[in-house]
Amino acid sequence: MTPNCPTLDIEAYRPLFPVTQHHIFLNHAAVAPVSTRVVEAVNEYFTDVLRAGGTNEPAWLERVKKARADAAALVGAEPEEIAFVKNTTEGLLFVANGIRWREGDNAVTASCEFPANVYPWRNLARWGVETRFVKPRGGRILVDDVRAALDRRTRVVSLSFVQYFNGFRADLEALGTLCRERGVLFCVDAIQGLGALQLDVSRTPVDFFSADGHKWLLAPEGIGVFYCRRERLEDLEPLEAGWWSVQKATYYAPDYSTYTAPLRNDAQRFEPGTRNNAGLFGLGAALALLREIGILRIEARILALTDRLIEGLQRRGYTILSPLRPAERSGIVTFRRKGQPALQLHRRLREANILVSLRHNAVRVSPHFYNTEEEIDALLEALPA
Repeated sequence: MTPNCPTLDIEAYRPLFPVTQHHIFLNHAAVAPVSTRVVEAVNEYFTDVLRAGGTNEPAWLERVKKARADAAALVGAEPEEIAFVKNTTEGLLFVANGIRWREGDNAVTASCEFPANVYPWRNLARWGVETRFVKPRGGRILVDDVRAALDRRTRVVSLSFVQYFNGFRADLEALGTLCRERGVLFCVDAIQGLGALQLDVSRTPVDFFSADGHKWLLAPEGIGVFYCRRERLEDLEPLEAGWWSVQKATYYAPDYSTYTAPLRNDAQRFEPGTRNNAGLFGLGAALALLREIGILRIEARILALTDRLIEGLQRRGYTILSPLRPAERSGIVTFRRKGQPALQLHRRLREANILVSLRHNAVRVSPHFYNTEEEIDALLEALPA
């Protein structure tokens, strides 16, 4: 069992999440609740606009700068390697549409991916690019199977950090190393891991990742983080270029009549125009909270809760569909029981005011750091014995 974190005072943070007063919320792999700090930050922005329009834009830019620095620090990146996106898909599209493809090239993904990490690659068929799908074995994507899918025309491997259905946690270190050995780009859909599990790109050979904020980051929908390793910046051709994509773009005494500026030499070249400031205020508050607690403590807490859940489910005779090997675990636990439709189990939990997801005829549970052991036990008690 993963040890709990005795220095993490859960009760000090639970009041930040009023959802705990209304529900037992164990569904962070879907759309997660935000904290009162996020709401306060978003309200601060709108109140400022209400009173003064865009007068305080310089102060807003400082908040954006802080959010970028916190996003980078969370994953061991540099701020210059971080761009803000509308959603996970947008960041994946930067990679899919930015690679300088040649007819006959191929991209490798998995057949169990969420569609956000499928359609960007399938859409490349119009350029003569093949999408290859690695099939899971026992709910796991094996490095050897990815290796077998590669050939000399493979340009990119794109896989999820954590699989949305069963919570399988990919071996990013081994996959990234394989890609580097083969001269292949490595792209990660990070939405089901970022904010719940440690990801350090200074040590893990990931070239790109994208993640929306509305799941484990505990941020608003419609704002996310895209990472582009500095050395890979020129490997992508930005298909969207706007006034903010270029060098010397500024809100301070701007020269809007110059149209010959080169692209920025950092990830902000992927931000073509005016940002979602309200979303960024919220994302910034969410990132600051996660950094205050510490991602290692968050990960340990989540895994302790899922340990408790798995042990309780097994005692009651439920089948765990999530991988149980420590290195392959995440914040997602998916289960079912023979003879009891998942829809019925899901409805029973909903009637007990316990919020989880129904996925592929199975129940998916995803607690975060502020959940309690008592809430896990309540879920177990609500299920048929």
